[in-house]
Amino acid sequence: MLIETQITPDGNVMNFFPEGEVLPKGKAEFSDAKSLRRSPLAEALFDLGMVTSVFIAPDMISVTKSADASWDDLKPLVLAEIMDFLATGEQVMLDPHESHEDEIVANIKGLLNARIRPAVKQDGGDIEFLRFENGIVYVEMKGACSGCPYAAVTLKEGVEKILKTYIPEVQAVENSKA
Repeated sequence: MLIETQITPDGNVMNFFPEGEVLPKGKAEFSDAKSLRRSPLAEALFDLGMVTSVFIAPDMISVTKSADASWDDLKPLVLAEIMDFLATGEQVMLDPHESHEDEIVANIKGLLNARIRPAVKQDGGDIEFLRFENGIVYVEMKGACSGCPYAAVTLKEGVEKILKTYIPEVQAVENSKA
């Protein structure tokens, strides 16, 4: 089985692209013990000991490692774990009845962590998810981004555009400190 990899701007995150579909629909993020119970694959990756977050989409698996871990050591272990798991044919997700709202929030958090946070961190800031209500995602811009005059542009032209593209239920993104 061929699995392509992609290094992201955040040196702690690597994307893995196996052949074929990983998840039939939706996206899911796993970053704590409670969420891990929903995915045997995410649980197996966490069991490696150096993984802090796993984001699974239909065509990829994004793995975040701890800051003190090395991709030289971890990458072959992650590749082997993904290959072994997918070879079993077992379902990536155990709970197909997860509420739609929970799935949307998991997708929002996953995109923030995998695609948006690394770019914001490069500019000396951070973005924190607060809540999702009535189609609006509430976030807080932190660090250098909290007082930056371009934060509103980043929020609307960057964050909002990405979230609306991938998650149709998102209608707007608002900075709670605006």
